Amino acid sequence: MFFFCPVRAIGKLEYLCAKEFGMMIQLRNIEKSFPDGKNHRNHLLRGICLEAEKGEFIAIMGASGSGKTTLLSILGTLIQPDSGSYFLDGQDMTATPPDMRIRNRFIGFIFQEHRLMPQLSVQDNILLPALAYQTGTYTAQEDYAERLMELTGISSLAKRYPHTLSGGEAGRVALCRSLVMKPKLLLADEPTGQLDADNAKQITSLLSRVNKELETTILMVTHSAETAAVAQKLFTLKHGILK
Repeated sequence: MFFFCPVRAIGKLEYLCAKEFGMMIQLRNIEKSFPDGKNHRNHLLRGICLEAEKGEFIAIMGASGSGKTTLLSILGTLIQPDSGSYFLDGQDMTATPPDMRIRNRFIGFIFQEHRLMPQLSVQDNILLPALAYQTGTYTAQEDYAERLMELTGISSLAKRYPHTLSGGEAGRVALCRSLVMKPKLLLADEPTGQLDADNAKQITSLLSRVNKELETTILMVTHSAETAAVAQKLFTLKHGILK
C-alpha cells in the first residue's frame, strides 16, 4: 500500500508489529541524491514511502531517469539512502551496511541483461548463488533448481550453455537463478526490457506464477504498462515522488 509519510521518527516497535502482521517491505521518507558535477545535487528520490505485504506483487512505472533503478538498488541494499529508513521483514536494512551473505540469502535480483556466465551450463548458472556461499553439499539447492526449471519449462536445457539460448530462454534461466536461494524478496529491474513481445509476455506470466505458487514477494520496476499490468498493485515514480 502507499501512504502519507508523517514527519516523525518511526519506532522499531511499530516495525516489529508490522512484521508480525505480514509486512515485508517498509520504506519511510527515503531520500537519495547524487552530485551532478556542477556543485549541485540531483535529487532522484524525495520522501519515498512504501509498504508491501508478504506475497504481494508490486510494479513501479516511470520514465528513464525517474529513479526507478536507484530505488531498486536501495531495496536490494546495493546502495544506502541519504536518509529515511528501510525495514525488510522487520529487519533494519539501513542501520548498518548489511552483510553480502544476507543480501544473497534474502533478496533475489533480475536485471535487464541476464548476466549469465558463458562458461557455465544452464543448471550451474542457476546454482551459482548456492555455489558461491555453500560449504559442503548443496543437494537441497540442486533439487530446488530442478523444481524451478520444471516450473519455468526449461528442464530440457539444463546441460546447455548460454550462447545456445534464445532471449526468452535466457530470461527463464535468470529467473530461476534469482529464486534458487528462496529469497524473501524478488527485485526485477525492467525484466522484459530486451525481449520481444512474445517472450516478454512469457516472462511476465512466469513472474505472476512464481508470485502465486511460491508466494514470493515481488517488486518490479518497468516503463511498460503491459508488463506492469500483471502486478497486484501499481505505482508511478515521477520527479522522485512515488504516487
